[in-house]
Amino acid sequence: MRLAIRVRPGAARESVGGAYGESAIVVKVNARAVDGQATEAALRAVAEAFGVRRSDVRLVTGATSRDKVVEILGNDQELTERATALRMA
Repeated sequence: MRLAIRVRPGAARESVGGAYGESAIVVKVNARAVDGQATEAALRAVAEAFGVRRSDVRLVTGATSRDKVVEILGNDQELTERATALRMA
């Protein structure tokens, strides 16, 4: 499954949830946007929120942008249900 996310680096606490635009999910991370630290933190946070291993989450586009697309490996139906719940959080 591919998922659009909006990364907010430098947050006081990490969280995954809420909608940004039409389909993106907000991912707040403590890490700063320096040397890919925020991107890596966002990928870890997404993996945890979806209950998959970090190795099952891959960055597709947006390495240097706050708007990213990630690919998550797993059961598509379960992932879609979880994504819907997270958008509404």
